[in-house]
Amino acid sequence: MSDVLAPAAHTFPADPPDAAAVEEAWRRVQLARHANRPRTLDLASRMFEGFIELRGDRAFRDDPAIAGGPALLNGKPVMVIGHQKGNDTESNILRNFGSPHPDGFRKAQRLMVLADKLRMPLVTLLDTAGAFPGPAAEERGQAEAIASSIKLMTGLQVPIVVVIVGEGGSGGALAIGVGDEVLALENAVYSVISPEGCASILWRAPEKAPEAAAAMRMTAADQLALGVIDGIIEEPEEGAHTDHAATAASIKKAVVAALGRISRLQTEELLATRYARLRGIGLVHETEDESIRLEEASLRRRIGRLLRLPGAPRRPRWSEIWPSGDDGTDSEGGA
Repeated sequence: MSDVLAPAAHTFPADPPDAAAVEEAWRRVQLARHANRPRTLDLASRMFEGFIELRGDRAFRDDPAIAGGPALLNGKPVMVIGHQKGNDTESNILRNFGSPHPDGFRKAQRLMVLADKLRMPLVTLLDTAGAFPGPAAEERGQAEAIASSIKLMTGLQVPIVVVIVGEGGSGGALAIGVGDEVLALENAVYSVISPEGCASILWRAPEKAPEAAAAMRMTAADQLALGVIDGIIEEPEEGAHTDHAATAASIKKAVVAALGRISRLQTEELLATRYARLRGIGLVHETEDESIRLEEASLRRRIGRLLRLPGAPRRPRWSEIWPSGDDGTDSEGGA
């Protein structure tokens, strides 16, 4: 295994991804979802010494979709938190397929506060398609639980290293994904929505998930080029599912190196650097070429488009931006 790959300059084409890019992106998604891919508890037993799982959110119940607790990393105490999927139907039902309820996020917050109090660095492992969207989760404050978890992580005064080990999906991943360094396994994916969900919204066709996976640039390589993650951890040649021990060793090496870099920072510098990292994601560099500069719409024009007022410019159809091959007769046009 080689060292973590560093970011490299990359320019993304404006055209839709070609067939090869679609095939490659979908292959990575399938590997990230492999049933035998190592989960949080598989990695914890191999990466850390003396891992003790702590359960319950002290308010409602224990959520098996998130596992965490204190451990030793090369003899030094750390707090480990991660999503936990199952490896078969029975265990996936028990773990709710790795999709946490609010109780899981509040359990994670309890462990984060404990880590901050005891000055223990935090290591989180992301592997979820997203937070559970059912009525029970919404009734108990799913959105608030995710938001408060993100808010808490931004202010923790201890180093945080995040590793995307499988799927990093939507708010379920973001809730425990705020880090000073964010790393990803080679075949991991990271996105705001699943490819199937994206395809259902954009094309009204879930079978276009492979095209959505490529369009969202959700692979580790794309996320590195976009600056969303800070490094890629190489997997065994056929994928992490073929060798859990080697995968755990690679992740451990990368986490130890990252903590070594972060731990040198004083608290104020640590928090300032974390803030700057988050603010830098999605940074746009404007061009001086007036012919391709986009006009920033005023509030009046945006409201006019929304309300379909006379004289307000029409928002283009998606098919005009990115032709999908249909006859363009659908009703997806905006105001």
